[in-house]
Amino acid sequence: MATVEVRGLVKRFGDVTAVDGVNLLSEDGEFLVLLGPSGCGKTTLLRMIAGLEEPTTGDILINERVVTDLPPRTRNIAMVFQSYALYPHMTVFKNIAFPLRPLGTTKEDIKRKVTWSAGMFGIEHLLDRKPRELSGGERQRVALARAMVREPSLFLLDEPLSNLDAKLRTSAREELQHLQKRIGITALYVTHDQVEAMGLGNRIIVMNEGKVRQIGTPAEVYRKPADTFVATFLGSPPMNLIEKEAALVGFRPESFLPKEVSNVNAEQEHFLFEVTWVEDLGSDRLVYGNVGIPSPHRHVISKLARNITTRIEAGKTYTFTVLRSEISFFDHMTGLRIDREIALGK
Repeated sequence: MATVEVRGLVKRFGDVTAVDGVNLLSEDGEFLVLLGPSGCGKTTLLRMIAGLEEPTTGDILINERVVTDLPPRTRNIAMVFQSYALYPHMTVFKNIAFPLRPLGTTKEDIKRKVTWSAGMFGIEHLLDRKPRELSGGERQRVALARAMVREPSLFLLDEPLSNLDAKLRTSAREELQHLQKRIGITALYVTHDQVEAMGLGNRIIVMNEGKVRQIGTPAEVYRKPADTFVATFLGSPPMNLIEKEAALVGFRPESFLPKEVSNVNAEQEHFLFEVTWVEDLGSDRLVYGNVGIPSPHRHVISKLARNITTRIEAGKTYTFTVLRSEISFFDHMTGLRIDREIALGK
C-alpha cells in the first residue's frame, strides 16, 4: 500500500495551463476518485503521478518519497487506461505475464503470479484464450490482472469502464470496489461519470479548469458543495439555484417537495411553484417550473419518487417546501459556499 501526495502541481502546454496548483494527499489504502468534465485536467494529473508527463512545477511524493523526476518503472505503480491495449496475438496468460518478463522473473514465479492475479479477477479459465475470444468485461479484467501482477503499491485507473455497456459497467464497478477493499491497495481513479465517482470513491476530488474545487466524501460533496460549480456538476438533475437578496440559495430537486408530503415538524422554506412541464420517468417524476418571475435563476426542478402520488399538472401553481437543513447558500459574486447567517445578513 502507499500514500500519494501532490504539492503545488502545475502543468502547462504552451499557453494552456492544464493543471493549476493542485494539492492533495491520499490515505493509505484509499480509493480516491478524480471527477470532472472533459478537459478539466484530471487525466493529466494522473499521468504526472504515473511519470508519463513531466510537471512544469511542483512535487509528487509516493510513500513520502519525492518521485517527481523519476521514471515510471521506479515508482512501483500500475496503470489501466481507457483502452485495454491487450496484445491480440498473445494468450491471456502471456498478456498478464508480459510486465514480468523484463524483470527477469523465473518461469515458475511467472506462472505463480499470473495464476494468483488471474484468480483475483476470476479469469483462471480464460488463460489459454486470445483477446478476440473475450467479451468486453473479460478484456477489462485481463487488463486489471496484468496491472496487478507486479504487486504494485499504487493503482492508477483512467476511465477503465468507459468502453463497457451500462449493465456491464454497473457489475464492473461492484467488482472493482470489492477487489480494492479485499487487497487494500491505494487507488486513484479518473472519471467524468458522477455515478462511478459516488459509488466507488472513499473521497472524491472534483476538478474544473485545472483546479481542485472540492475534496470530500461522496456525501460531503453532494450535500455540502464548496461552490456553485460542484453544486451543479453533481446530481441528476443538478442542484437548483435561485437568487435571494445578495446570495444564491441552493437545494437538491429531491428535497423540493409538495407541501402535503413535507415534514410538518421541521423548519421549512415555502415556495409558490408554477409548473410548466411534468416528465414521468417511471421510477420518478421530474417537475419543471418557476418560483416567482420566470428567469434563469427562478427556474427549478423537483424530483418526486414513485411513492409520492400527489397530482401535479402543468399550468398550475402549487406550494412546495424545502427543509432548511437541506438548503445551501453561495456568494452571488464568487460562487463560494457561505454560512446561512452571512447570506441572510444576520
